[in-house]
Amino acid sequence: MNIVKFSLVAILAGAAVLAFGHWMGIDYLFFAGYTILQFIVLATAWNILGGYCGYVNFGSAAFFALGAYSSVALIKFEAEIDGWFSEGIAGVLHHIFPLPIPVLIMVAAVVTGVIGFGMGYLTLRLRGSFFAIATLAMAVVLQTLIVNWDFVGGSRGAYIIRPENFEIAGWQASYIEYLFVLMLILAVFALATARTIERSQLGFGFATIRDDELAAEACGVPTLRLKLIATTLSGAFMGMAGAPFPYYIGYLQPSSTFGLEYAVNSIAMPMIGGTTSWVGPLLGAVLLGSAQQYATVTISSAVNLLIVGLMLVAFVIIAPNGLIGLVQERLRRRQQ
Repeated sequence: MNIVKFSLVAILAGAAVLAFGHWMGIDYLFFAGYTILQFIVLATAWNILGGYCGYVNFGSAAFFALGAYSSVALIKFEAEIDGWFSEGIAGVLHHIFPLPIPVLIMVAAVVTGVIGFGMGYLTLRLRGSFFAIATLAMAVVLQTLIVNWDFVGGSRGAYIIRPENFEIAGWQASYIEYLFVLMLILAVFALATARTIERSQLGFGFATIRDDELAAEACGVPTLRLKLIATTLSGAFMGMAGAPFPYYIGYLQPSSTFGLEYAVNSIAMPMIGGTTSWVGPLLGAVLLGSAQQYATVTISSAVNLLIVGLMLVAFVIIAPNGLIGLVQERLRRRQQ
């Protein structure tokens, strides 16, 4: 299946879910679907660096949070200009705001992509566990900065009031349906990008870094340049996943956006699905995300991390290469 067919199938499947949920009036379907799609983007973004290049990033929650807080900063700036005189540049800005969410997503991509590039430039000379610890330290530093930044709410958090309904070109829907559609498009875009990278010369370069970086350097592969591309793309997609989050949750605080849930899930989902293929993060996010949403409704959201731990341990024992690796191994056995 080429990338165009995959994108069409994914969009049609999302449209079917949208039509069913809208017709039945099941808003929770969109809340749960948004969360699963968000994890697909996060898992795919993490896999670009962690799976394709073999560099484990423990700072994924920080990029997600920075994407969310870049939106909060722009929303707060909108509130600030409401009190200005509606003349000159201030008047122009007053007519531009509020910025639509797609613009917030693009701004978050630029912000987190630049930070991802900077993080890579400072830390990619480290390898293995040293790089992982460095990314974790970066997340702690960024969280400290956000906690002490009063403009975006600081440690108190920030309330974001979203509209009840959304209308465009005659289409009227609840705002959560609009967020669901945006995240669906973003998930398809992230998967399409990962699939394109995997089958391109860039993906082959990433694979040489993952398999043997020293040998790749000896053969003339520009490893540092490739790793910087990976950190920039990975950070940008994580920030894009976080940009609509303030409108989704309504109340944003550092402890929720920098929480362990996003850091652990973004790593566990590709490992469960398989890190060497773009399909792996998709399968892992759907499987683990659906299980967590079911547990949230039937038991409590407090057991979500327990589910992640149990599933991760089970797959490490049963399928250390993930679902994709398990299927490939069984196919090889049948061919023999």
